[in-house]
Amino acid sequence: MSADRLEGDEWARLRAAVLDADRLVRALASGRRKGQPAPVVAGREVRRVEARVVDLRAGRHLQVTSYDDTQAHTANHLIGDAADAAVDALLAQPFANWHVDTATETLQLRVTKKGAALLHTSARTVPAEVSRDHDRAKDRLLAEDDPVLVALGISDAHGRVKPTRQAKYRQVEEFLRLLDASLTEAMSQGLVRTPSEQDPLRVVDLGCGNAYLTFAAHAFLSRRLPVRMTGVDVKQQSADHNSEVAAGLGIDADFVVGTIQDARLERPPDVVLALHACDTATDDALARALDWQASLVLAAPCCHHDIAAQLRAAPAPEPYALLTRYGILRERFADTLTDALRASLLRREGYRVDVVEFVESAHTPRNTLLRAVRTGAAGADAAREYDDLLAQWGVRPRLGELLHRG
Repeated sequence: MSADRLEGDEWARLRAAVLDADRLVRALASGRRKGQPAPVVAGREVRRVEARVVDLRAGRHLQVTSYDDTQAHTANHLIGDAADAAVDALLAQPFANWHVDTATETLQLRVTKKGAALLHTSARTVPAEVSRDHDRAKDRLLAEDDPVLVALGISDAHGRVKPTRQAKYRQVEEFLRLLDASLTEAMSQGLVRTPSEQDPLRVVDLGCGNAYLTFAAHAFLSRRLPVRMTGVDVKQQSADHNSEVAAGLGIDADFVVGTIQDARLERPPDVVLALHACDTATDDALARALDWQASLVLAAPCCHHDIAAQLRAAPAPEPYALLTRYGILRERFADTLTDALRASLLRREGYRVDVVEFVESAHTPRNTLLRAVRTGAAGADAAREYDDLLAQWGVRPRLGELLHRG
């Protein structure tokens, strides 16, 4: 690993890597430089941009996908002058971070508050596979015939997703896309450490159950970096089953029996997953993540009975009685209020938080995911917003009580 302040070569080296059509795996630009406007691509303000090489009928192209707040926009540029111009236009935008994966190395460039470019490079011990398939129908993070999907019963022995497991497969794919984007962006910003063979990325799945997403995350992440997975669940049966599956797949993973609150790990994790943990189990998971100071947290809440029961037991403040008068509206409002309070507490504890849509699973209609990245900088208005909501609605959130701040 090198972390050198270069004197003008950093941008040229980064540019050459992005334009290396034979070795580029993916390039990601994200974030906004301090004091600069939002990056603009094709006349739209964007949050991040991804680039990869694809083979089309018209020849090899650099495919650039830009993401604004609501959707993705894709443009293809023929390798040569058109691709060169497209990359130069991207490099001219005030992105704060670049993360470039090639077949042989990873480059991470960060622009400091003073405008200096810091370039980090690391060589790959095993060359990465370069895919130029442009067919979106085949653009799967886990192929249908992946051994993990077969072992989990999502795909049959012939490597085809079972008709009854299509929803689960979609859930796995959407989760991996969120994990991939979140982890890549956080690593490019230096907010998640770069793992090594001696110290792999430590990922824990709290309340993992049958560990569908635990195994899927390991299968996907292990292709690009060293990773150590741990699943925590209260059922011994789940741990035994998951350990058997891991052994059959040759996966380096541990499965711990215990509650989310009491589970003990040898070392604090870098990434905490809590997917469809029921009711206040999500709060327990978030509290553990905060206690560990996890760099990245992905939590998909399930039911929200606790706050819903509190809203049912007390009159709503005026003029909001209509929000809780009818059962179905009260439940939906409880979902929103609960996750808003959780997001506020995470911000107060030094995390940058997004609340995004997560594909519905086969078991729950809830499709919200809390994505939190630890920056160490508390949200300036998070404490006030949280206190105001508590005063207005008179609720006692479980996470606030666990943090001794409710």
